[in-house]
Amino acid sequence: MLVRNLLEQKAREVITTTPTQTIDAAMDLLIKNNIGCLPVLDDAGKLIGIISDKDVFHKIHETNGKYHDLTVAEVMSTELLIGLPSDELEYIAGIMDKNWIRHIPIVEEERIIGLVSQRDIIKMTARHAELENRYLNLYLEGLHHRDKSADY
Repeated sequence: MLVRNLLEQKAREVITTTPTQTIDAAMDLLIKNNIGCLPVLDDAGKLIGIISDKDVFHKIHETNGKYHDLTVAEVMSTELLIGLPSDELEYIAGIMDKNWIRHIPIVEEERIIGLVSQRDIIKMTARHAELENRYLNLYLEGLHHRDKSADY
């Protein structure tokens, strides 16, 4: 399946933040929306980073809890791995696994158009396996219920 197809099935908009946002405000967005990361956009709407709940946890620990005055720019990851709408989901899953990341921003013409998460990959894999199982069962039932007298 292509990333484009997955994004068409997802109804959720991408919640983003800016580099000048405070860490507290970013945490509020993460918690309020029950999400694990926020793509960071500049004033022109270009993707410049990503901040995850893990980034925030590390910074809280690193600063001994004195993180409240920090901005997203001071915590976000700027070395991004991105996906394209034309990528296969298997490719995106491989990137996530190899790099130990849970989210991949999907970019088209330098604009973020979606976000693929490990949860998305798991859901699609489970759905594919369920359909495959159903078709195999139908096939086997068809063979089992075949009129054997026609063989003679």
